[in-house]
Amino acid sequence: MAEAQNIPVGSTTAGSIAVAAESTVATRMSAPPSFDVADFPVPHGREEEWRFTPLERLRGLHDGTAVANGGGVKVAIDAPEGVTVETVGRDDARLGKAGTPVDRVAAQAYSSFEQASVVTVAKEAVLTEPIRIAVHGEGGTAFGHQVIELGAFAEAVVVIDHTGDAVLAANVDYVLGDGAKLTVVSVQDWDDTAVHVGQHNALVGRDASFKSIVVTFGGDLVRLHPRVAYAAPGGEAELFGLYFTDKGQHQEHRLLVDHNTPHCKSNAVYKGALQGDGAHAVWIGDVLIQAAAEGTDTYEMNRNLVLTDGARVDSVPNLEIETGEIVGAGHASATGRFDDEQLFYLQSRGIPAEEARRLVVRGFFAELVQQIGLPDVEERLIDKIEAELKASV
Repeated sequence: MAEAQNIPVGSTTAGSIAVAAESTVATRMSAPPSFDVADFPVPHGREEEWRFTPLERLRGLHDGTAVANGGGVKVAIDAPEGVTVETVGRDDARLGKAGTPVDRVAAQAYSSFEQASVVTVAKEAVLTEPIRIAVHGEGGTAFGHQVIELGAFAEAVVVIDHTGDAVLAANVDYVLGDGAKLTVVSVQDWDDTAVHVGQHNALVGRDASFKSIVVTFGGDLVRLHPRVAYAAPGGEAELFGLYFTDKGQHQEHRLLVDHNTPHCKSNAVYKGALQGDGAHAVWIGDVLIQAAAEGTDTYEMNRNLVLTDGARVDSVPNLEIETGEIVGAGHASATGRFDDEQLFYLQSRGIPAEEARRLVVRGFFAELVQQIGLPDVEERLIDKIEAELKASV
């Protein structure tokens, strides 16, 4: 297994780095999934699934002391024709279909929300405009739940935009019918003081296609747990992500692709840039190929670009295979500084050093930004990357 972690810029190992280390898939070392908070002990930071997370910055989400208040978050949904938007109670049968909480915070979120948003795209509906969900923090603590469900052969793009200041624990379910195609862009552009912990569950139907693009810029602490499972053969999942971790921020992305069904595919690519003292990014990529999942084709990759001294990266890809009858499986992780040859090439052609740095970072993220497919969102993210780089000059 490959692990690249705790690598400052000044280290003698800086450059294109990939460090080999044995690891065990975290899902086999954790408590079984459950909707009941009591089934999860209060974490102390020594557990495998919590060892990278600064628990003291979770504002009580992990130990039950966080209490929802009226000033938490405001959710607004803008949906085109062919989409049904509902606000439902806790007893709605559609809640929790895509997956079960896998840690105490996710279970706390599930047991604490009062109402959930359910967005349904009708069977065979092909949306020409995206569904836009705005989650705006208003300074308080909140627990939430959202469901995005596509009928058979439906196609949709969903943009979930997180802004403002809040302490938020939330679960999001994506349920794809047979032959459906769903692209989700989840943007974390919180204020610097926000805390956001979320579990994203995707259940992919027969021959359905799921694409997730997770973008994380803001927040004091953001910890997201995207998960994918397959309801029938032929499903495909693409998990893309980019993050820009600034001074003092903790940004953690923990992926799991559970290949529990034959003849399914998955591909995960996450890239991050870090700058500033105390910037800490964590990427955990777990892929489990169960014994029944013959014909699986999967790959996962994480790349990190460390821009200044004082930043830290923990990158741990895990791959567990229980059958030899697969098409392919692999993983990779690398963390390093700027490529000096790239910078030299650009500067030798008259481009100033700071402009050269910006061009390299934009090129580093370009392939992921282009996956979004929405010009207004892509332009906004490029502008945000530019602003982050200018702030470091």
